[in-house]
Amino acid sequence: MPPIPPLESFGGRIMICGPSNSGKSTLATAIGSATGLPVVHLDRLRFVPHTNWVDRPADDFAHDVAEAASAASWIIEGNYFTWIAPRLARATGIILLNDTRIRNYARYLRRSLFDRSRVGRLDGASEAINWKMTRWILWDEPRRRGPKLDLLRAAGLPVLEIHGMSELSRLYAVWGLARG
Repeated sequence: MPPIPPLESFGGRIMICGPSNSGKSTLATAIGSATGLPVVHLDRLRFVPHTNWVDRPADDFAHDVAEAASAASWIIEGNYFTWIAPRLARATGIILLNDTRIRNYARYLRRSLFDRSRVGRLDGASEAINWKMTRWILWDEPRRRGPKLDLLRAAGLPVLEIHGMSELSRLYAVWGLARG
């Protein structure tokens, strides 16, 4: 892994993207705690709280993403590439998390079975294992990932790519971040 640049080099509007269960929410919260930057978890904007992951109307979500991105400073974690334009237009840095789909799926199983209070969780939503999420993690998202990564890498912003939990742990250590 190449050297990790200082956290400050990513500025005050940081996008964190990566597959489901790659550690985006936890990292965003840790950076927010260390820097005082406000954290936005896109899942909390996309889905209706206290439901089994029911989508909010697309126009409402688009409005909320644009409003969050218009703030002076932020850490926005999540993907939702259909609605990436306002974030990408204002971001000052991007952190890309990645791991194997099997490891992401293992973390999904663990959080669904044992971690009822995970960071970034949708209030009142079920964390039960389901086929839709299994398919997303193991097949659908990995097939769509390449063009999305290319878009982010070509944005002209500082980009840090983290591959796997050992690199992510190193990032936490170098930046002096605390998990949880």
